[in-house]
Amino acid sequence: MSSKRWTVLVVDDSAFLRTVISDLVASFPDFAVIGTARDGQDALAKIHALDPDLVTLDVEMPVLDGIAALGYIMSEVPRPVVMLSAVDVRGDVDLTIRALELGAVDFVRKPRDSRVDLEQVKTRLHEALRAAASVNLRAAPMLARPRRAERSESPATEQAHVIVAIAASTGGPRALAEVLPALPAGLSAAVVVVQHMPTGFTEGLARRLDELCALPVAEVRDGEPVCAGRIYLAPGGRHVRVVEVAGTAMLALDDSPALHGVRPAADPLFESVAHLAGTQAVGVVLTGMGRDGAAGLAALRAAGGRAIVQDQRTSTIYGMPREAKVACGDVDAEVSLGDVAAAIEAQVACVAPRRATA
Repeated sequence: MSSKRWTVLVVDDSAFLRTVISDLVASFPDFAVIGTARDGQDALAKIHALDPDLVTLDVEMPVLDGIAALGYIMSEVPRPVVMLSAVDVRGDVDLTIRALELGAVDFVRKPRDSRVDLEQVKTRLHEALRAAASVNLRAAPMLARPRRAERSESPATEQAHVIVAIAASTGGPRALAEVLPALPAGLSAAVVVVQHMPTGFTEGLARRLDELCALPVAEVRDGEPVCAGRIYLAPGGRHVRVVEVAGTAMLALDDSPALHGVRPAADPLFESVAHLAGTQAVGVVLTGMGRDGAAGLAALRAAGGRAIVQDQRTSTIYGMPREAKVACGDVDAEVSLGDVAAAIEAQVACVAPRRATA
């Protein structure tokens, strides 16, 4: 980021929360509040009048809610938007996931009353705004009406011999909503996804992806077998690994410390898949800030697996794919977001026969 002070419009129907969020933003040396708005309609008028660099946007508001306002913002006056969401309200969670599909860069859980909670929100808000200020806005056009893929009536229950591990962070929900529904119902691999997201939101993301995908999608349950033709999403706040128990590949959750400042992190998953699946592994690193997934993808490739990264042009933030590519030295495919699913299919097809002839 440059040394400039980025201007922020704070949008919330609660006067109290407008004040709280404005005070938090004003405390950051690299951001300044340029104005506030009480609803989506007011926000659009203020964006046209004040031209803020960034917007924080409440999900639930009267007159014009956050989702409708976001649609207008991204189509009329595009700029990075960070959503504010209530983690304990299912409707807010589901709408937040939808907002991320529509082009919102990130989201922050609304503060409650305690001082500890406010400090946590402050840290998270600063992270989200810094990510938003670094975003490649052209890489994430609105995913307006994703269509549900055709699903097999009898999902596969056979143990997976090929495992696809996917890492994503900022811009990830939008990317996953394009990649995962494009995978076919007959994919002969299990797909395990780590999306940097806090507790309370991954369940909503899994629910939304399950509505869209040909493959069934669910949060990981500790100790469940890894089956071909299924997509598993790491739950917020817990790392996931693939382990072998009595000759069967199983998913294991743990509460070990955060890595790269996040939990779940992709590196523990990738490294476990490298150890267990070796040449029958495919690793994928999608958009995101930081370097999570880089060491794990390098380990996976060193074990004989295949490596795919999203290209810079279509990455909301190219940090994670770039670091993964550097760590690997080379990758098997660096592709646009729209080509990631086809690249996964191609690499699965390459590695799948090896297990059968071993």
